[in-house]
Amino acid sequence: MQPRAFAILTALLLGVLGLGSVAVTDWTPATATTAAGSAAPGTPGGGAPPTGGQGTATTATPTGDPAVWTRSTLRNKLMAEMEATDPGVALADLDRISKEKPYTVRFCHPIAHELGHAAVKRFNADFQKVISFPHETCAAGYLHGAVEEMLNASTQPEVDLLKLCAPKNTGPCIHGVGHGTMFVAKQDVAKARDLCNKFTTDQNRIRCSEGLFMQLFGPDEEDETAKANLPADKLAQDPLYPCKDQPALFQSACFFYAPTFYLSSHDYPNHPEVYADALKWCLNGKASGGAVDCSRGVGSRTMKYNLDREDWAAQQCATAADGWQRKACAEGLVSYYTVNYTDGGAAGRLCAKITNKEMQGYCRSASGLSASLD
Repeated sequence: MQPRAFAILTALLLGVLGLGSVAVTDWTPATATTAAGSAAPGTPGGGAPPTGGQGTATTATPTGDPAVWTRSTLRNKLMAEMEATDPGVALADLDRISKEKPYTVRFCHPIAHELGHAAVKRFNADFQKVISFPHETCAAGYLHGAVEEMLNASTQPEVDLLKLCAPKNTGPCIHGVGHGTMFVAKQDVAKARDLCNKFTTDQNRIRCSEGLFMQLFGPDEEDETAKANLPADKLAQDPLYPCKDQPALFQSACFFYAPTFYLSSHDYPNHPEVYADALKWCLNGKASGGAVDCSRGVGSRTMKYNLDREDWAAQQCATAADGWQRKACAEGLVSYYTVNYTDGGAAGRLCAKITNKEMQGYCRSASGLSASLD
C-alpha cells in the first residue's frame, strides 16, 4: 500500500473510533460530593438538601444509602427493614440516620408513625408486643402511630382509649391517643375533643389535646381525607381558626400547633423568610390570648425543621419586634430540641451554639440554666 493511501485510511479509522467514543460516553455531570461521600450541603447550616428534603438523590454513599434522604426513600428503606426483621431494627436505623443527617428530623416523626401503624397490623393488635421495642426516637412517633392504629381499629374507642396507656399513662402515650382521636372522629375536632374528655384528669386531657391538634394542623398520612379540616372562609375571618373557639383547657395546644399549618401552607422548605412571617402572623392571637403559645409553636417548628442549623433558627426568633415574643419563640426552640435530644446536656449544647446574646439568655432561662455559659 502506498504511504499516502495508508495515511488517509488511518485517519478515517481514527475519526470513526472517535465518534463512537463520543456516542457511548455519559456526559451528564456527576453530583458534587464531599470527602465523606455525601452530597454537598445546600443550606447555610449544611447537611440539608436545597429543596428542604423533597429533592431526588442522584448519588449513593459507600453503604448504598442515597447521599440525600427524602421522605419516600427513607420511609421505603425502613418499612422494608421492618418487614425483613422487626420494628426494633428499623427504629434503631431511623435513630442513627436522624442523628447523622439532622435535616431528616423534618419527616422522621411521620415515618415513625407509619412504622407504628404497620407494627400493629403485623402483630395482630398485640399492643404490648408492639411497644416492647425501644420507641423513643423521633419524638416517640412509633408509639403515636401504634396508638392511632389501635384506636382506629377499635369497636369501642371511647372505652379502649382509657386502657391503652394504663397503668403508667405516660405523656407520650396519651399524646398518641390524641392523634388517634382524630382518626376515630374523621378529623372532626369537636368529636375528637369529646374523646379526650373521657380522661379523668385535666393533665391527661391536655396531653390528649396536644396530639389532637398536632394531627389537625399537620396530618402525617399522605391521604387527602386526613388533611387539615380548615375552611378557607373561616381562616379569612380568623387566621388562627379554630383556636379561640375551643374550651379554655384546649386552647393552649391549639395555638401551639397552629403554626404547623401556616408554615406548611407557605412552603417553608423553599421560603426561609416564612419563619419570621409566622411570628408576625401569631400576633393575630393577641386579642384571644393565644399569641404567646403561637410564638412558642413557631419556635418549636423552626427548630424541628432546622435541627442542623441551631443558630440560624435562633436568628429567626430574634426577628420578632417585641421581647416577650422573642422569649416565647426561644422557649419553643428549647422545647423541641430537648424532645428530640433527650440526654441531660442537650439544652446546654443548644444555648452554646446561639451567638445572639439576648436569644442565648432566653435559651438558658428556658432551660433552667445559669445566666452565663461559665
